[in-house]
Formats: sequence, structure tokens, C-alpha cells
Amino acid sequence: MDYPLIWFLLVGVLWTGYLVLEGFDFGVGALLPVLGGGGARVGAAVDEADQRRRVMLTSIGPHWDGNEVWLITAGGAMFAAFPEWYASMFSAFYLPLLLLLVALIVRNMGLDYRHKRDDGTWRRRWDAAIIGGSVAAPFLVGVALTNLVRGVPLDADHEYVGTLWTLLNGPSLLGGVVFVALSVTHGAIFLSLKTDGPLRADARMVATRSGLVTVVLAATLLGWLVTTQGGLLVTSLALVAAIALVGGLAANRAGREGMAFGGTALTWAAAAAAYFVALHPAVMPTTLADGASLTIDNAASSTMTLQIMTVAALCFVPIVLGYTAWTYWVFRRRLSTDHLGAPALVK
Repeated sequence: MDYPLIWFLLVGVLWTGYLVLEGFDFGVGALLPVLGGGGARVGAAVDEADQRRRVMLTSIGPHWDGNEVWLITAGGAMFAAFPEWYASMFSAFYLPLLLLLVALIVRNMGLDYRHKRDDGTWRRRWDAAIIGGSVAAPFLVGVALTNLVRGVPLDADHEYVGTLWTLLNGPSLLGGVVFVALSVTHGAIFLSLKTDGPLRADARMVATRSGLVTVVLAATLLGWLVTTQGGLLVTSLALVAAIALVGGLAANRAGREGMAFGGTALTWAAAAAAYFVALHPAVMPTTLADGASLTIDNAASSTMTLQIMTVAALCFVPIVLGYTAWTYWVFRRRLSTDHLGAPALVK
């Protein structure tokens, strides 16, 4: 049994799950100033705006911390299954990953502390933290993953010899922008699926507008991926991602929110799969002529380690997936401002 290949696929699945699930709650956070200020209703009362923001944040309240577990698990799987990949990646991307950690911490503090005090200034400051973290995090993830596929300067000892500016190249910056744009569209469609009333209508309108921009940006990124890294499978997955995005936007325009959300979720999944298929058999390709790429074979842990991990994964992954699905089922009902009670303040 090819354990390194199995764990490469599992790491790809974990990153895909993270992007699909965390993508929509990043989008909801980024849309707070757009949909949480009264939407299309200029001059909405401050209380109405705050209620809309509470509905938006309540829609992701049961899910956002669980969604982040996928990132933690992906990092843990890389550390255990491919320790040299983990070490080289976290060394090369040290500053971007540090900024990602800071963005997630600040965002999570905003989600936890926003409602702790009945004060407008207090809430606006934490809203700014949520918005900033919700934009910065997908941007940094997009930059990091696109650089992985593009390749980085690794020497013969698998040591990164570039600088921060090496990572800020055209394709990686485009990847960061596309991840943000797709998160916004995914989040707007999620809100149209999870809310009711004026917020639902406004979310559908925003999803249509942001989706048009996302289509152009994503087509450019996927075109780069296919022309520089693509084989038949990568091209097929890129086409699936593009068709799913266009189909999701068409379903959103027709008022079929469930199908629309499925479309953007499939877009995330197919795009992530295209990234990892393009990466294989490397896990961190080098751009240097005299360098050495990290592959799933030379970066993998021992066979016994991978065997033990596989047994543990077979035991616990179904439990985690079942619990996650149950959580989404329990909190499946739509929300509106009519469902809000008085803010629960902690003194």
C-alpha cells in the first residue's frame, strides 16, 4: 500500500474541507460593512444595522470554530506524515503564516468579544477586527498555496533561499485575490441560504455582483494553472470549478440558494483538487536548476508512522465527519432579525 500517496491525498482533502467550510464564514465576516449597514437601504437606523450584523454573525456562530479545526488538522497531518514538507514550508512561509495566525486570532477575538459590551464604539472596533481578519486570512492562504504550486527556490538540501519578496509574485498575489473574491461570493450565497427577509434579498444581490468579478479573476487564475502546470486531470478539474461557479451564480439569480451554495462549494473543492493534482508528485517543487524538490516520497515519515496514522484516521475521521454533518443539520433553519433577543452581555 502506498502510504505516502494516501496521506498526500488526505492532506489535500483536509485543505479542501477547510476552504469549502471556512470560505463561507470568511465571506460573511468580510461582508459586514456591505450587508450589515442596512444593505441597499441608505440611512437605515443604527439599531437595524446592528441587528443585521448580529444575524450575519449568528449564522456562522455554530460553525466557524469547528471549520478552523480543518486547518489545524491539515497542519498536524503535514507535520506527522511529511515532517520535511512541514519544516520547509513553515520556514519558507514563516512571515505569511505568522500573519495568517494573527489574522485568525484577531478575527476570532472579534467574534467572541463583540457582544460582551453594550457600546457602539466597542462593537465597531471588534467589527473592524472581524472584517480585517476575514479578508487577510483567505488572501494569505491563497498566496501560500499558489506559491506551493508555482514552486519556490529550494536548494539541494531543501532549504528555502528566497526572501519575502520572492513570495509576492504575480500568480500568488492573484491567487490571494481570487481566494478573497470567492470567499465573498460563497459567503453571500450562504447568507441568502441561511437568512430571511431583506437581508436574504440583499445577500443574493451582492452574490450576483461579486460573482461576476470572481468569475473573471478565477478564470485568469485557473487559466494560469492549466497553461503552466496542467495535464488532462488539472484541466478537467479547472473546467469543473469554472462551470460550477457559473452554475452557482445562475442558481442564485433564479432564487435556488441551495443549488447556488452547492455550486460555489464545488468550485472551492474542484479548484483545491486542481492545485494538489498539479502539485503531485512534489509537495514543494523548487524553481532552482541546481535545487531539489520535496516529493511525497522523500518528505514522508516512516512506513510504520504512516500505518499507525492510517489506523487512527480510519477510527476517528468518520466520527468527526458525522459530528460536523449533525451540527449543520441541527442549525439548518433560516434566521432573521425577528429571531433576535436582547444581546447577552457578560458583566
